[in-house]
Amino acid sequence: MDRDVSGPQAYFLRTEDGHFMPTRHVGGAWNLAEQHVAPAMGLLIDAIESDHAARRTDRLQVARLSYDIWGTIPMEAVSIDVTVLRPGRTIELVEARLCHGGRPAILLRAWLTQAYDSAGIAAVRFPAMPPPDAMPAWSPSSLWPGGFIASVEVRRAQEQPGRARCWVRSPLALLHGEAVSETARTMGLVDIANGLTPLVSPAEVAFPNLDLTAHFFRQPKGEWIGLDISVSGGALGIGLTHSILHDADGPVGAISQSLTIRP
Repeated sequence: MDRDVSGPQAYFLRTEDGHFMPTRHVGGAWNLAEQHVAPAMGLLIDAIESDHAARRTDRLQVARLSYDIWGTIPMEAVSIDVTVLRPGRTIELVEARLCHGGRPAILLRAWLTQAYDSAGIAAVRFPAMPPPDAMPAWSPSSLWPGGFIASVEVRRAQEQPGRARCWVRSPLALLHGEAVSETARTMGLVDIANGLTPLVSPAEVAFPNLDLTAHFFRQPKGEWIGLDISVSGGALGIGLTHSILHDADGPVGAISQSLTIRP
């Protein structure tokens, strides 16, 4: 995959006043003057995890992440505020808001839960995916413009439009010079699922997602993120992209994206 390596090899830079400045790698697919929301989603869970680590030593794990996309984000600095909505010893509900110019753009609510030893009843009923090296390389830039799309490597086995298995990875850091969790790194990429096997070309129909909800039964790990994707669309302008989320060891959870379909 060809990539211009000039400039920071990261999606965001933290500024001296605590804001986050997007690099050219965050450029959106629907509009080049706007941010792709995927990296911002990674920033939001990183902010929640950082706040959590600063507040307590008994770390909880991520069970659910629910993002609502309130509006578009220009290629300018953003801020994040974190609020604990429901504190608790074994369960917390935490909210993070990403804002531009004081206007909310993405709201994340995360359920964090205590770990218990449930190995004796652990089970996975989702089918496995072929590994990345068993799938052909595919360039999403053949379908989409933008810096974010150009920054990722994709392997894709498509059955038909709206149905595909894909692996995605990126060599870029989420935050320049800063380490983030594998969950944050994963969530900084998975919004791409809506564009990997669309029902129709984005040149013909717009189908941006209004949200993204992720449920985990274990935390993801490794550089490759697997997406077993199914896209459905109704007759009145509503659609759904649903993906089973994988890492190299198998399924880890699921994500869903509600679409507004605009012919």
